Amino acid sequence: MTDQVSFERVVREYGPAIDRLAWGYVDDAADHDDLVQDVLVALWRALPAFRGEASERTFVFRVAHNRAFTFALRRRRQAPLAADERTPDPRPGPEAQLDAAQRRDRLLAAIRRLGDAHRQAVMLHLEGFAVPEIAQLQGTSENNVAVRLTRARQRLRALMGEDE
Repeated sequence: MTDQVSFERVVREYGPAIDRLAWGYVDDAADHDDLVQDVLVALWRALPAFRGEASERTFVFRVAHNRAFTFALRRRRQAPLAADERTPDPRPGPEAQLDAAQRRDRLLAAIRRLGDAHRQAVMLHLEGFAVPEIAQLQGTSENNVAVRLTRARQRLRALMGEDE
């Protein structure tokens, strides 16, 4: 199997999850597209070095989270745009999904307000990673991940309650 075929398969398999992950780090459509592109370029470069020491899924998410973290850190250092200067997401959704989209947006906005370790643990948990996998990705113990998730849930409840 060629590197190109492998990359295309990885993009097909993990693309939707990478898309969701990107929304956990940015709130602007243009930034989202830039971040997804950065992640895909990083994966394209990193896949040939994949040795199979962890699952492919873990490898993909480690690359994706590392790029997202770096991207978000760069954005924090730049002067933020005023709300009216941001480019709105041009992709319309069906009316039936409007309520779910609003809840998702509120949750993602709350997740973005978490500290980096908590945000990463929550995003991985939402993507279906088990505590041992998250511990491996974060380079910490399973107990520490469990504590991070518990504290993140408490903080998210408080943040979501502020908006109501």
